[in-house]
Amino acid sequence: MWMIAPAIGFLVLIVFLQFFPIGLWITALASGVPGVTPFVLIGMKLRKVPQDKIVLPLIAGVKAGLDLSVNQLETHFMARGNVETVVMAMISAQRAKIDLTFEQASAIDLAGRNPLEAVQMSVIPRVLETPVVAGVSQDGVELKAFARVTVRANIKGFVGGAGEATVLARVGEGIVTTIGSSATHKVVLENPDEISRLVLGKGLDAGTAFEILSVDIADVDVGDNIGARLRTAQAEADKQIAQAKAEERRVMAVAREQEMKAYVQEMRAKVVEAEAAVPLAIADALRTGKLGAMDYFSLRNLQADTEMRQGFGKMADPNDTEGEFSHTSS
Repeated sequence: MWMIAPAIGFLVLIVFLQFFPIGLWITALASGVPGVTPFVLIGMKLRKVPQDKIVLPLIAGVKAGLDLSVNQLETHFMARGNVETVVMAMISAQRAKIDLTFEQASAIDLAGRNPLEAVQMSVIPRVLETPVVAGVSQDGVELKAFARVTVRANIKGFVGGAGEATVLARVGEGIVTTIGSSATHKVVLENPDEISRLVLGKGLDAGTAFEILSVDIADVDVGDNIGARLRTAQAEADKQIAQAKAEERRVMAVAREQEMKAYVQEMRAKVVEAEAAVPLAIADALRTGKLGAMDYFSLRNLQADTEMRQGFGKMADPNDTEGEFSHTSS
């Protein structure tokens, strides 16, 4: 029995050491970190929480003067958060005199963003570059510009706030609007800082995770003269419309000419028909005694005289069609 008891005690000691890290406990005890008891460490092991992932950041935070507890860090770790990053962010914020609570830091971490990077960006602003933005001034000249945007992290808006892409998109929109509201492209080229002033005055960082410190126009290039190109295209379109209308008028004129020719032919037919009825009327008048022989001969002399005059007129004007009518009449 006296040999079994030490073996059992040795086994119990080995099992105890598997659950209780003596070295880590001594380190926490020497650092003056409250709350790190053997039962707490054994509970972490039973909950499958890496003890060093909790105790070491807790020691760093407490030594830096932060008010942290084991329960806070363990809860954040079990929520799949990065405990070390959160504690380091709080230490950096304290050194930089930035108000950052554990709840804020853990919320930023669980939101998928880096709280330490947010604190660093609050201390050292980041410079973002927009892509080349093209805008057209009121005189129709295209201007291409890109800007450097200096931003600082907004800790309070880091959770739920829009990211860098939104800031760049808003700045690009502000540049396009400012160029479009300029009377001429020369105004923009002479005063590019006017774009920065107007863009900053729009409050483009509202609802984002950043605070815009400055918008600096890095370069402005002159692009195409879109206004002239549009006016040229409009003139070409107007020309085609005018040509179409002129062709329409020509077709209508041709149609009217055809109608007039048809009308003339119809009138000629009627004249021929009327002239054909004249001899019959004269014969009937002679037969009934309404027209005498002398009157008939006088009428024939008058017709001969008229034909002679028409012949002279036709020789004087070959294009005159009256002779044709008279010849037909005779």
